[in-house]
Amino acid sequence: MRTALTDVVGCRHPIVQTGMGYVAGARLAAATSRAGGLGVIAAATMPVDQMTAAIRAVKERTDAPFGVNIRSDADDAAERVEVMIREGVRVASFALAPRRDLISRLRDAGVVTIPSVGARRHAEKVAAWGVDAVIVQGGEGGGHTGAIPTTLLLPQVVDTVDIPVVAAGGFFDGRGLVAALAYGAAGIAMGTRFLLTSDSPVPDEVKKVYLGTADTLVTTRVDGVPHRVLRTPFVESLERSRLRLLRAVLNAARFRRLSGMSWAGMLREGRRMRHGRDLGWAQVLQAANTPMLLKAAMVDGRADLGVLASGQVVGVIDDLPTCAELIDRIMAEATAVLNGLTRLRTAPAPSPTRVIPPGGR
Repeated sequence: MRTALTDVVGCRHPIVQTGMGYVAGARLAAATSRAGGLGVIAAATMPVDQMTAAIRAVKERTDAPFGVNIRSDADDAAERVEVMIREGVRVASFALAPRRDLISRLRDAGVVTIPSVGARRHAEKVAAWGVDAVIVQGGEGGGHTGAIPTTLLLPQVVDTVDIPVVAAGGFFDGRGLVAALAYGAAGIAMGTRFLLTSDSPVPDEVKKVYLGTADTLVTTRVDGVPHRVLRTPFVESLERSRLRLLRAVLNAARFRRLSGMSWAGMLREGRRMRHGRDLGWAQVLQAANTPMLLKAAMVDGRADLGVLASGQVVGVIDDLPTCAELIDRIMAEATAVLNGLTRLRTAPAPSPTRVIPPGGR
């Protein structure tokens, strides 16, 4: 299936695997790109040397295009951009807001830039900067999300910008891909659906938690901004806790011990995440150690002590296919749906019913 997305990126199918911290490493990104989609390394939670190693690992496993997702507000963002350019990464995406100077540097080097947005005005802004495409995530999506549903946000953006638009939030099958194309999108991006594959590195016991629930909520108690996660006892305790500063300090201390980060470094990270937001110091500390909450679940397998980001589609997912099986299935479903719509369009009109008046022939 050829779309504006496949043309600009070079992948075979208009399906993007989103960058998910501690989930989308070399293994998942390579499996996705090898299967014809666009795999994305979530490098925002990796040190630079680990990001470099992940890029090289994907290149060893496939010659298909792939992307890297970074945080533009990181102290070493410029260094990460240079690594991506040097290593020949095809696509750059961004966790949270991008930066115009980074977009310009990447584009000048021939790297395709695809930021994510949750509002029409944000799409207009980055389109004016000269990005190659944009991912539009509606409120159904997991992780940081807005309040506007995909079905309303997507057509707004498609009608506003003249670059390829990728739809995210609520997609998991071929019907969704066709629906996105009908709205004018050039493809779909999925996070939760790729998290729940056999190629995902998430521990099996955590995947079972995902498969066993359909309940998510949007909370600001993780890092101060809306974050869609699974409703777990741990998240509910965050929601109702009145000792938020104490809990944040304890979590921050645990993260500092494991990460080796200094208290000063953690506070700098928290202030950076606090910039432009109305956050108290409890949220600043919580924001600074959010990676620890993600790592606890996604790496250590402690769903009882961590945060499980999830889109609402978790309630309709019940299997763990490989990335290749998933993408092949989505494309087969999409083809079947498109063929069915074509038959509706070309089917002969039914003959009109002849009405015989009383006493007539």
